[in-house]
Amino acid sequence: MRIIGIMSGTSHDAIDVAAADFSYTDGILRLTPLGDLAVEHDPRLRAAVVAVLPPAKTTIGDVCELDTRLGRAFGAAAARGLAELCEGHADLVVSHGQTVFHWIEGTRAHGTLQLGQPAWIAAATGLPVLSDLRAADIAAGGQGAPLVPVLDAGLLAPGQAALNIGGIANLTAVAADGAVTAYDIGPGNALIDAAARVHFGLAYDKGGALAVRGTVDEALLARLLAEPYYRLPAPKSTGKELFHGGYLDDLGWTGDPHDLLATLTELTAATIADAVAAHGSRIVYASGGGVHNPLLRARIWARGEGRFELRETGDLGIPVDAKEAYAFALLGWLSAHGLPGALPEATGASRAAVLGSLTAGVQPLRLPEPLGEWSGRIVVG
Repeated sequence: MRIIGIMSGTSHDAIDVAAADFSYTDGILRLTPLGDLAVEHDPRLRAAVVAVLPPAKTTIGDVCELDTRLGRAFGAAAARGLAELCEGHADLVVSHGQTVFHWIEGTRAHGTLQLGQPAWIAAATGLPVLSDLRAADIAAGGQGAPLVPVLDAGLLAPGQAALNIGGIANLTAVAADGAVTAYDIGPGNALIDAAARVHFGLAYDKGGALAVRGTVDEALLARLLAEPYYRLPAPKSTGKELFHGGYLDDLGWTGDPHDLLATLTELTAATIADAVAAHGSRIVYASGGGVHNPLLRARIWARGEGRFELRETGDLGIPVDAKEAYAFALLGWLSAHGLPGALPEATGASRAAVLGSLTAGVQPLRLPEPLGEWSGRIVVG
């Protein structure tokens, strides 16, 4: 199968598009990347996304309009992927959509909402579309997140981990005995981006250039590290329902904004390094926008005190900026073959669920013969 994965993450800055060919032989799934691209969101659309996120108030009319506008944007991005990466031929589009709310109470996930009407994607590409991938896991008692561990577990060796630093940072760790643990660590870039936007009118702190001019406020850092979420046991998930601009407002910060950025960068580094160290991972493959922040990488390394080596997922054949898009393409292959895409040990679900809802394209919907089971082993190339 040839599958296009599209993803707009918690930083909601661009639509990541990745295409891959999948073939399954002798118990091994081969994922052959065909390329990837990033389509920046129109600033007005990005502003509309921000306008509906907590703690902002919204209306059902705004939600309907945004669902349509995002669907059209995803459709245009998928059509570009079909033309530019696939020579006009693919079997399926998998759209994660744009998360606007993840309903968590305590340690229990009750619901999740991703916008981006898949009918527009099907209309733009003529292809069937798999969407709404998180709901089935939540219905099975899981967190609905993270969903990338099925890719990580297929690529990592025992003692290794995969780290994604998007708006939210998440970790997949494979223990020496092969057991998989995965969860959302906390804010990756979410609070850093919020501070850059409020204090400097910028979408993010490019390369950590603002934070590097500041000094970490140790008292503020201690307050931030006291957040109860960090002490919740895994499986757990979070999002901008917790780590949003209002979270910073509650701090009452009146000092130098550069110091605030430095402190928030240190918070992300500290929570990531502590999470990796807790699992004893010796090699960590990182992806996501935070990889491009030299200060953040340096602080993760320093906080790790040499206990682990920080590499990039490019070393595994998966580009750092497109890992999640490739992961969702993989989820599409699994669902198309009737195979679960979420790992219960990662999400806390009572059973492994086949993920997503299908929207037909212009041709009759045809799925491959179900496989029944698979080895979980993945080779890239």
